[in-house]
Amino acid sequence: MLTPLDIEGKNFKKTVYGFASQEVKTFLADILKDYEKIYKENIELKDKVKLLNEGIQYYKTIEETLKNTLLLAEKTAEETKASAHKKATIIEKDAELKAQAYLDNARNEVYRINKKKEELIQQYDAAKIQIRQFLKAQIELTTTNSLEMHQETITIEDIMNQKTAEEAAVAQEAEL
Repeated sequence: MLTPLDIEGKNFKKTVYGFASQEVKTFLADILKDYEKIYKENIELKDKVKLLNEGIQYYKTIEETLKNTLLLAEKTAEETKASAHKKATIIEKDAELKAQAYLDNARNEVYRINKKKEELIQQYDAAKIQIRQFLKAQIELTTTNSLEMHQETITIEDIMNQKTAEEAAVAQEAEL
């Protein structure tokens, strides 16, 4: 490519029948001026293109970095989500086990309370029977004549027979 200096330094041979040298010089001066302007613009445009290419490369690097960062963030988010899901599952299973343990303990407590209630009912029924027997004996004592009581001689065998009869009566009432 010709430079403005090449054009400016170009000399033509003079001939007898040649062009008018002043016109050639003026024309070459105009070409030189225009060419110099275009040449400078060309250099400036090349510099701008180079600068823009560097900018594009910089932004491509940033874009690649952002893509990688986004991929890493997505991967991390998925891993975090999976980890949270696993933890939630573990917490849920643990809560279910604890709830089952509480239910089992509550059932055992209800069973124990029912057993205790049954024992207390049996004790109550037995006490009720004993009180009835005691009251019957007291009523019999108050209704019998005191003279008749002294007239009869009570032996140990009579007391044992009476106690056995009372126990049989208590057992019979308990069955009712």
